[in-house]
Amino acid sequence: MTDLSNPLLIPIAGIVFGTVMIMVIVISALWFKAREKELQFHQEMRIREMEHQRKMKELELEIEKTKGRQTSDKVA
Repeated sequence: MTDLSNPLLIPIAGIVFGTVMIMVIVISALWFKAREKELQFHQEMRIREMEHQRKMKELELEIEKTKGRQTSDKVA
């Protein structure tokens, strides 16, 4: 059985738990920064996707207008 009255137990436990606490703080800060960058990247990709869809719709409208002009030129 361990002797809890060991005078070295408290300083060793303090060093271990203090180190672990610092590591947890640093890791959580790095994780939040990485998560923020990931969310920003996804937001930028979504904006690009929306712009691409808008451009594709504009091109579809241009194609329809061109087809309409070609059919009206053939009729006249």
